[in-house]
Amino acid sequence: MTTPRPPFVRLLRLFILLAVSWLVLTWLAVLVLRFVPPVTSAVMVERRIGALLHGEKDFHLQHRWVPWEQVSPFVPLAMVAGEDQKFPFHHGFDFDSIHNAMDAADEGKRLRGASTLSQQTAKNLFLWNGRSFVRKGLEAYFTVLIELTWPKQRILEVYMNIAELGDGIYGVGAASDAFFHVPPYRLSAPQAARLAAVLPSPRRFHADHPSAYVESRANWILRQMSQLGGPAYLQSHTPPRDTVRR
Repeated sequence: MTTPRPPFVRLLRLFILLAVSWLVLTWLAVLVLRFVPPVTSAVMVERRIGALLHGEKDFHLQHRWVPWEQVSPFVPLAMVAGEDQKFPFHHGFDFDSIHNAMDAADEGKRLRGASTLSQQTAKNLFLWNGRSFVRKGLEAYFTVLIELTWPKQRILEVYMNIAELGDGIYGVGAASDAFFHVPPYRLSAPQAARLAAVLPSPRRFHADHPSAYVESRANWILRQMSQLGGPAYLQSHTPPRDTVRR
């Protein structure tokens, strides 16, 4: 006669099964999206639901996937220059920026974001907005999966196609249509810089009618793009000595 297993053993086996299933399913999702363009993202779904709950009857989400080859090389460069200049060289996390942000917070200054473009891609694609420890933990998990599975160019390609660049306007395809009325491959360096300049708060700032702050930030991004060496920076292997993170 077989001795029945204690309840905690059954619970442990169930937990292990669920954990392994989670690892396999999430990794498969990341692997598939290395090759298949995502039709939407978790943040887009969240925005749609929020619009319904708040009765925004006129809300219309705009999104159009554009392959890397059909986007001006100034666009990914501007996003790297404005958000994460160490992107070609780190493995998903910029520990220097995290340390500096923590030091600033300890000194009583406003807590600055230290998320890399890899982390922002993980959050936008799979998670939700917020600052909970659970979400940050999941963000770190998906960031590791993405960095292990995708090349850097794919991370940038997905990011610039799902980032919110205006109120309900997601990705460079929809943004170039809405703000500049040109196809993405014709975006100039100043236009790309303006798109990157609104990323701190895309529902507050406007790339087509820039405020003084957006103009100032766009000009700063343009200078950084030049100092980084232009689009070739994203294919280089050694960061210039004079790069600055703002």
